[in-house]
Amino acid sequence: MSSAVTRPVSLSLSLSLSLSLSTWFCQSQAQNKMAGCGSWFFFFTVCAVSLLGANAEIKFTIPVGRFFTYEVMRETFQNDFEPLSKLYAGRLYDDPMIFKCNRQNFPDLPEWLRFTQRHPFDNGFLYGTPTSPGKSIIEIFAVNKRSYETTRQIVVIKVTAETMLPYQAEFFIKLREIEKVLPSVVQDEIKQDLQKLWDTEELEVVNITNALDRGGRVPLPLAGHFEGVYVKVGSKQYFSDCLLRVLAPEHEKQCTAGSRVKVPGGCNFCTIPSNCISWCKTELFDLTQQEPAPPPPTVGSGIMETGVEFDPLESPPSRDFFPDYLVTVIVPLVLAIILCVLLAYVMFCRREGVEKRNARTNQIQLYHHHTILGNTDELRNMAGSRGVPPPLSTLPMFNSRTGERARSLQSDSPVPLIRAQHDPYVDTLPRK
Repeated sequence: MSSAVTRPVSLSLSLSLSLSLSTWFCQSQAQNKMAGCGSWFFFFTVCAVSLLGANAEIKFTIPVGRFFTYEVMRETFQNDFEPLSKLYAGRLYDDPMIFKCNRQNFPDLPEWLRFTQRHPFDNGFLYGTPTSPGKSIIEIFAVNKRSYETTRQIVVIKVTAETMLPYQAEFFIKLREIEKVLPSVVQDEIKQDLQKLWDTEELEVVNITNALDRGGRVPLPLAGHFEGVYVKVGSKQYFSDCLLRVLAPEHEKQCTAGSRVKVPGGCNFCTIPSNCISWCKTELFDLTQQEPAPPPPTVGSGIMETGVEFDPLESPPSRDFFPDYLVTVIVPLVLAIILCVLLAYVMFCRREGVEKRNARTNQIQLYHHHTILGNTDELRNMAGSRGVPPPLSTLPMFNSRTGERARSLQSDSPVPLIRAQHDPYVDTLPRK
């Protein structure tokens, strides 16, 4: 990453202040012929840094089209939370932290900048590729999940204008995740392999994108499943022979057929297995062959020139709305009428009738049904007055209090049911 980092302003002020205080103290002690200036210098330095170091500004200067990454270290904010306890009490904390980043006076980050943090015990990363020159002031808020304290850090990013690299290539690394690629050490490892593949050392990282941001699927939470990362690099030198083999028709046919693509001979420069690229998802971009964007249209003053007649636009032709009326009103109305006719036919024209239904029903079943109806009517009539004797259908077999048994009913009917006083279907039952 070609970026210039400026020392924090507040930190330099604190160091100069501590230096002046320690110099004054040492001069006063020298007059009294006392030693120990070095320890007092360290004490004043620590106090000044702990008091003024939290408001330090970190400044970066990067060109357009170059990849920017900044690792938000948890240790830095841990020192801001409890610096005195760590130095004098001997307590070392490793608190979980959540970082929130936004542009100053804005609710979110610039469109080219992103932030990621997988776990509260992991460091965060600001990364992205600027597309236009400008200046962005980023506020990083750290929330301590143990003590719920909050501290802030300011990062100033200045983007300078620079020409884009003419030749760029994008590679897909399947066995990586975005948090594992953003550290500078891993970027250097991937860059070294791509330098051998490109056959040049003048190679710059242009962009690094998570595969999930490009429409990739979320992997299963199992070992050996990764999200995948797209790495885009650029150079002023033209593509090597190994990269040009990606454009060969045979390579495209193999990738289209879905068969396993073999690495071209002599082009396997993958020293670490997790950094190996997928050849079917490799794309080359030649920015020198792209046509420039058309210039924007010129905006006039809005005032007509003298001597020019105004020719208004003609009114649109008349439209016949009768077909639309038929489709939206008449057709649904006809369908509703047809459904109503079918429903009326089913409900009123397909009924069998009570007499026809009773003629087809078994007599014993009818007797059983009418007995139930008679008992139900008797219970409903007795519900209004409680002084009537209990119905025959509720008499017990014996009295539980006196032990007296009820007289058994003599009936010639083979059906063990209680008959009503007058039932038209009694005569139809079979006799012994």
